[in-house]
Amino acid sequence: MKEDERYKVAKERVSEIKSFYVHLFIYVIVNLGLFLLNILTSPTALWFYWPLFGWGIGLIAHAVSVFGLKGIIGKDWEEKKIKEIMDREKETEVKSKKKK
Repeated sequence: MKEDERYKVAKERVSEIKSFYVHLFIYVIVNLGLFLLNILTSPTALWFYWPLFGWGIGLIAHAVSVFGLKGIIGKDWEEKKIKEIMDREKETEVKSKKKK
C-alpha cells in the first residue's frame, strides 16, 4: 500500500473515531440536560431514563460499528483464549508428570 493510500485510510479511520466521540459528547450533554429538566420540573414522575436508554442503544450500535467487537468476542479474543486454555492444559500436564 502506498503512503497516499495509507494516509487516506488512516484519515478515514480518525474521522470515524472522531464522529463517535462527538456522538458520545452530545449524548452525555443532552441527557444531562434532560435529567436536570425532569428533576426540576417533575421530580415525582421520572421519564429522563427513556431517552437515555433508547439513545444509548444507538450509541452502542455506533461504538460497535466504529470499534467492532474485537475486545469482546473478536478474532483477537479467540486466539488469546485458545492460547490461555492450551497453556493451562500444558501446566496441568507438567504438574501431573512431576507427581509420578
